[in-house]
Amino acid sequence: MIVIACVFFDLILLMARILKDYPGVSLKPENLDGRIDFVRLFGRVGPVHIEIGAGKGTFVVHQAKVQPDDNFLAIEWAGRYYRHAVDRIGRWGLTNVRVLRTDAAVFLADSVPEASVDFFHIYFPDPWHKRRHNKRRLICPANLQNIMRCLKTGGQLRIATDHADYFESIKTALAGRKGELEEIDFIRPAGAQEGEYVGTNFERKYIKDRRAIYTIAVRKT
Repeated sequence: MIVIACVFFDLILLMARILKDYPGVSLKPENLDGRIDFVRLFGRVGPVHIEIGAGKGTFVVHQAKVQPDDNFLAIEWAGRYYRHAVDRIGRWGLTNVRVLRTDAAVFLADSVPEASVDFFHIYFPDPWHKRRHNKRRLICPANLQNIMRCLKTGGQLRIATDHADYFESIKTALAGRKGELEEIDFIRPAGAQEGEYVGTNFERKYIKDRRAIYTIAVRKT
C-alpha cells in the first residue's frame, strides 16, 4: 500500500504544471529605482494600464491580447497568484505586459510618475469585511489621491466589487473628488463572457455563489 501511495504521489507531481518565471515579464521591486519610466520599461510609447490585484492574470491576458499596442502593468501581492500570472503571461508570449509583486498603495505613492497612467483597473479588491479593518481597504481617500495624481487628464478608473458596503464606500470616496471626476459607462473587458462584467476567476466564483456584482467607471476631467 505504501508503494502504491508513493507511485500515486509521484504521478500527481508529474501532472502538476511547474510555474516558470519569465524575466521579461516579472519585475523585481528592488530593481526599480525611483519613479518608473514606462517608455523605458516597455521599450516603446503607448497607453499605460495598471491593474491592481491581478490575481492569476485572467483580465490582463485577455485585454493585452486584444490591445497589443497598449502597455499593461499588473500588480499582485499574493505570491502564489503572482507566480501564476507571470507563468500565464509568459506562456502566451505577451510582450506588452509586466507583473510586479508589491504593495500597490506604496508603489503608487513612491514609484508612479504624475500624469503617466491612462487606465487603472481595480477588480474585486479585498473588502476587509471587519469594520476595524476597513482602513486597510485599497480604495480610500488617501489612495484615491495618489490614483488621481498618477492619472492623465482623460484617464479612466474602472472598478468592480461583490461587496455592497465597500461599493458604497467607493462611491463616497469618488464623490469626494467632485469636479475632478465624471462618471462614465463601465465597459466590459475582452475576457468577460455573457452574464459577466469583468470575466476574472474571482467574479466567476462570486457569480456561482449568486452574489451581486457592482461596477463603476470614472474619468479624470
